[in-house]
Amino acid sequence: MPLWVNILIPLAILYIGVCIVFYVFQPLFFFRPERLAKTFTYKYPFPFSEVNFDMEDGGMVNALHFKVPNSKGVVFYIKGNSRSIKGWGKFAKDFVGKGFDFFILDYRGFGKSRGKRTEEILYSDLQQVYKWLAESYGEEKIVMYGRSLGSGLATRIASWNRPRLLILDSPYFSFLYHIRRYAFLLPLKLLLKYQIRTDRFIKKVMCPIHIIHGNRDMLIPYKQSEMLKALVPEKIILHTIPGGKHNNLPSYPLYHDLLYDILHEAFADELKLAA
Repeated sequence: MPLWVNILIPLAILYIGVCIVFYVFQPLFFFRPERLAKTFTYKYPFPFSEVNFDMEDGGMVNALHFKVPNSKGVVFYIKGNSRSIKGWGKFAKDFVGKGFDFFILDYRGFGKSRGKRTEEILYSDLQQVYKWLAESYGEEKIVMYGRSLGSGLATRIASWNRPRLLILDSPYFSFLYHIRRYAFLLPLKLLLKYQIRTDRFIKKVMCPIHIIHGNRDMLIPYKQSEMLKALVPEKIILHTIPGGKHNNLPSYPLYHDLLYDILHEAFADELKLAA
């Protein structure tokens, strides 16, 4: 048997093995959930209620709804890929302090949420919750906010509906594009269970879009936000946090100034009427 065949066969077996491992175990690579008992009690220094959504397939999504008196609207916050809303709920203060209600949920398999999780199920769950919020507030009072992994999911929901505003915090060009940076030798279009094509969804979003990204982000490089803006430059405003990394933007006063200005401008008409 030729030497090249003796070399090629083990390499082919190794490559196929890597593909199988990646396909089977990718949820462990991409999701780092914290599971909570159904009896767990959330505690926060500002008023909130716990809401459960029973889905048609038997799954259940657990959420927190923070409210302020005479709110200007509601921020539907789509979180990242780690932990649970037990920790993510702390970001409510960034919005309730600006006069907005705040709504956040756990994906299935996170926190108290239960059931099978796929890309399509994520979209379906979020869409059902969006409709519930739209019935309570009206779409014109909904701000979609997607953080990290949640940026692509928030963009998908915004593309299906007419929220007032879409804010993307440290987004990726697409999940497929982002993972290809690390697994470029694998046939990802065949193996990847979550492709989340933000680059396609964002072209169908009708509302104004604001992107906030630190230019020192090593996890999701700032370049990916520049690429998103280049797709629809007339609709997207890109806000740069100089020196900002992936997980520390709320520690910058500029981040909070930007949030205030973005929200205040989007709801300027209502604020004038209230005055």
